[in-house]
Amino acid sequence: MASTAAGEEVPNKRVVLKHYVTGFPSADAMEVLTGTASLAVPPGSSAMVVKNLYISCDPYMRDRMTKHERPSYVPEFVLGEDLITNLCYKSLWPPPFRWYKFICLQTLVNFGVCKVTASGHSDYKVGDLVWGVTGWEEYTLVTEPESFFKIHHPELPLSYYTGVLGMPGLTAWAGFFQVGKPKKGDYVFVSAASGAVGQLVGQLAKLTGCYVVGSAGSDEKVNLLKNKFGFDEAFNYKKEADLDATLRRYFPEGIDIYFESVGGPTLEAVLENMRPHGRIPAVGMISQYNLEEKHGVRNIFQVVAKRLRMEGLLVFDYYSDYYKFEEEMAGYLKEGKISYVEDIAEGLEEAPAALIGLFTGRNVGKQLVAVARV
Repeated sequence: MASTAAGEEVPNKRVVLKHYVTGFPSADAMEVLTGTASLAVPPGSSAMVVKNLYISCDPYMRDRMTKHERPSYVPEFVLGEDLITNLCYKSLWPPPFRWYKFICLQTLVNFGVCKVTASGHSDYKVGDLVWGVTGWEEYTLVTEPESFFKIHHPELPLSYYTGVLGMPGLTAWAGFFQVGKPKKGDYVFVSAASGAVGQLVGQLAKLTGCYVVGSAGSDEKVNLLKNKFGFDEAFNYKKEADLDATLRRYFPEGIDIYFESVGGPTLEAVLENMRPHGRIPAVGMISQYNLEEKHGVRNIFQVVAKRLRMEGLLVFDYYSDYYKFEEEMAGYLKEGKISYVEDIAEGLEEAPAALIGLFTGRNVGKQLVAVARV
C-alpha cells in the first residue's frame, strides 16, 4: 500500500446507520460508504488523526441503534438529520462517548485499535499505537486524545486491545474482582461464557481457586469452555428445558458468584440457586436487547431473602485502574495462564454482519473487524 502524507486527503470508507432499529436488527440497517478524510489536524488544536486497525463489535452497540425517548447511559448513534438535536444532549453523556457525535454525521463508533498518523497533542506522537472509542471507518479525527490509552505491549497481538487487553478484559477483571469479590473455593456461574468477557471471567475464577461452570449456545462453545479455558463444567443452554434444574445439578450447594451477561429467564433461574450473601456483577443482559417488551424478573425478592448483592458495572468507572489491569493481564498472557479466542472479520464491508452475528451467537470468541494491518 502506498504511504500517505500528513495533510493529504485520502479515501475513507465508513459504516453508517441508515435508520433506527426496533426489534431484532439486520445488517441492512447499516451501510458502507466511501468519502474522504484529511490526514491533518486543525491548526492550533490538540486533536489527532488515527488510522483504524481493528474495531470491536460489542453487544451494547444494539442500544445505540434505537432512538431513546430519554437519555441512556450511552447516546444513540446519530442520523444526519438528528445531528443538531443530539448535540444539545451531549452534556448528559458519560465519557468516553460524549466527544464523538461531531466526528462524522453518521459514522458508527466503538472501541478500536489505532495508529496515530497526525497529532497536535504533546502526549501523542505520529506512529503511537493507541486504543479508545473511534469511528467505524479507515481514518478518524479524534478531538479528545486524552480519552485514549497508549498500548504498552505491542509484542502481543494488537487485536487483543479490542478484547482481553481492552474494554472486555477490564470489564471482566473489574467485575469479577472489584464487584464479585471472590474467595478461594467460591462456586461461580458465568453466562455467555464463551464471549469476549465470559471466557476471561472463567479463567480468572480458576486462577483464584474457584469452581466454575459456564453456559454457552452451542456444543462447540461448550467444548471450548472445558478444554481450552479450563472451566470445571459447561452446558449448552439451548439443550436445557429447565434451567433451574440444570443449575441445581451443577451447583447442588448453590452459587456464590453469578457473572451476569444475559438476564431474562437465566437470571430468574440463578436467583433461585444463589447462596446467602452471594454476589452478582451485572455487565449486560443480551437476551433483552432486541425485545420490544422486556422480560420482567418475577422472583426478585430472592435478593432480599438471600441478602444478595447485585451491582451493575460500566467499564469507564474503572478507567483509573486500566494500566494496573493491563500489566496484570499481559503477564497472564505471556505466562500462558490466560488463553483468548477471537473471531476476526476482514474489512469494513463485513462489519455490519459481524455485529449482527453477536445476537444470533454466530461468533466464537471475541468478535472484531480487521480494518488494516500494520
